[in-house]
Amino acid sequence: MTVTAQRWVMTSAGEPLVAETFDPGPPRDGEVVVAVAGCGVCHTDLGYYYDGVPIKHDLPLALGHEISGRIVAAAGDVDFAPGAAVIIPAVIPCGVCDLCRRGRYAICRQQKMPGNDIHGGFASHIRVPAFGLCPVDERRLEQSALELADIAVVADAVTTPYQAVARSGLGQGDVAIVICVGGVGGYTVQIARALGATVIAIDVDPYKLDAIAPHGAALCLNARELAFPDLKNAIRGFVKESGLRASEWIVFECSGTAAGQQTAFGLLTFGSTLCVVGFTLDKIEVRLSNLMAFDARVLGNWGCEPGHYPAALDLVLDGRVQLLPFIEKRPLHEINRVFAAVHRGEFKRRAILVPEQWP
Repeated sequence: MTVTAQRWVMTSAGEPLVAETFDPGPPRDGEVVVAVAGCGVCHTDLGYYYDGVPIKHDLPLALGHEISGRIVAAAGDVDFAPGAAVIIPAVIPCGVCDLCRRGRYAICRQQKMPGNDIHGGFASHIRVPAFGLCPVDERRLEQSALELADIAVVADAVTTPYQAVARSGLGQGDVAIVICVGGVGGYTVQIARALGATVIAIDVDPYKLDAIAPHGAALCLNARELAFPDLKNAIRGFVKESGLRASEWIVFECSGTAAGQQTAFGLLTFGSTLCVVGFTLDKIEVRLSNLMAFDARVLGNWGCEPGHYPAALDLVLDGRVQLLPFIEKRPLHEINRVFAAVHRGEFKRRAILVPEQWP
């Protein structure tokens, strides 16, 4: 197979992304070539581009790890055939090492992340390992009034919080508190509600709180308007009035900020679980003995193992997690304008870049 493909590459931090043509080549053993339907713009991409967060692959490199598309070529040893619609995992474990054989896919040392370890999805085509690809039922996709490009954000924006929720053990009747409800945090709210929790949303942006209120948040609190003691008292009062448990709250920190992490740790109570979903290089000072005194726990969360992808996608295709109110598609050739606008905070929805060959 010979394909003339195009990708937009980062040549240096902060410099305009440049279009280049390339041949993805025939897939090697265990690989597929995917025609990209859409690729979401994640804040991780902006961290690489604007902040100089280290990248493992040498520059130039195409960024982008939230990818959906259609297989156009497959090696003979994979289970997928050309024409299949798929979501590419944001982090692709090798599937064969000792860690993977023991189910520890998240810490596979040979994992490949598009847009970091290998060229990413801001392109017309991408060649990736076939391990962990999530098949898409296009009949259900059509019934849900979604396009293949729309579900690009399932990779990472939906699956990362899905894994965090699954690991937390959240279930019917639990109290879930989500800190920062844009992007990943907004999907955390929807997933936690879909799985039976009563969800409290905390943010400093009234727009984000208003947007998520109809999609699973029973209580919305603006942390900019409330001092921390008042914030905690508001939660306690709501929980008591609603007949919910005063203990075992599950807190999801999705802001990736020092202030958000400080708030999350301060909300721990007896039997609580704190799930760290957002990333920051900032440090905070906490009293770890609170974990002992409250018999509480803190869980990290790196991406999402491929085994969770079908269940996360099911929530979307069943309509229990809504995408369309929170996404906005733009042509791939507008990538530099879109990056700048997202960086300035002008996008209220998650941008998905669509290559020109896709309608």
